[in-house]
Amino acid sequence: MATYVADIKKYTSSVNEAAAAGIVKHLGIALRNRDSSLVAGSDPAELARVRDNFLKKKLALTDADSKLDAAVSAVVEKMKADHTKSRVTVYYLLAEHYKKLDLFVKPA
Repeated sequence: MATYVADIKKYTSSVNEAAAAGIVKHLGIALRNRDSSLVAGSDPAELARVRDNFLKKKLALTDADSKLDAAVSAVVEKMKADHTKSRVTVYYLLAEHYKKLDLFVKPA
């Protein structure tokens, strides 16, 4: 978990560790495989998957694809220096952007 939090901290000033843990739990088995634990920022099909499966399905966003694509592109651009873009970090930054981190925090 500390590795994910450290990676997220490179891109945002404060990290909601409970939300990060919730994203890790949401991704589950996908994080066991190196390929599926990363986001290929230059692959249009991968970026469409992030839009459709995470933004639309998990976050329940209904914005136009072009607007959602712009958000995904902004996160990928923010992380451009990192050649291995952690899926946890990408999802965290997108959830933070849309103020949806609470979806990943279990109520006490």
